[in-house]
Amino acid sequence: MKPNFDLNGKVALVTGATHGLGMAMAKALASQGATLVVVGHTPSKMEAALAEYTKAGIDAHPYLFNVTDVVTVNTAIGQIEQELGPIDILVNNAGMIQRTPAIEMDPADFRKVLDVDLVSPFIMSQRVAQSMINRKTGGKIINICSMMSELGRNTVSAYAAAKGGLKMLTRNLATEWAKYNIQVNGIGPGYFATEQTAPIRVDGHPFNEFIINRTPAARWGNPEDLGGAVVFLASAASDFVNGQILYVDGGILATIGKPAGE
Repeated sequence: MKPNFDLNGKVALVTGATHGLGMAMAKALASQGATLVVVGHTPSKMEAALAEYTKAGIDAHPYLFNVTDVVTVNTAIGQIEQELGPIDILVNNAGMIQRTPAIEMDPADFRKVLDVDLVSPFIMSQRVAQSMINRKTGGKIINICSMMSELGRNTVSAYAAAKGGLKMLTRNLATEWAKYNIQVNGIGPGYFATEQTAPIRVDGHPFNEFIINRTPAARWGNPEDLGGAVVFLASAASDFVNGQILYVDGGILATIGKPAGE
């Protein structure tokens, strides 16, 4: 089975890969031989990310552009294709969250979250898929969804709306593009141990206790836990998998929880 997961000769583009889960998935793709394209929008974060990739022995190719702007995306993808070759794997990971009670949220802020979390994956997928269709070689598109694609939670109405929409966009694009041998799938991460969650991942913190008790695996996910999922969906091993969301959540969505002390 090993050759099925081989990504040598493939160009993989990961948005939001300058830190966190995006970087972890990008490293996993590179570990299987993919030529890695790292997309971000902040120069200082990109500089720090490149140092991290170099430390890991990965030759990452950096590109800074706004994934929500159609003209910018078209220009940037054209440049990447000219410099590195056609994109075989697209991971739409760039995203944002704004925690505001729905009754208080400015509609402009709501639209901003949707623009980054839902519209940008559409723009990126449309541009990359067009090249895949034109060259008739197929490809892989992976959208990073969320448990909020299935569940609601206080103060994240825009994020949940976007991630729920991204789940359905994934299924619809899979429906339209499967005939071109393009597999469109998603990954739904649970709660992961990242730099952003470090302040609440301490003994005694209510949210930390909630996650430990709510997750059947009884722990936070490690970013590396996403590696197998993204490599599977990016490789030939998933050539007949289309329109699916693979939840990597330690079992949270499979259970209603357990009583305290069980």
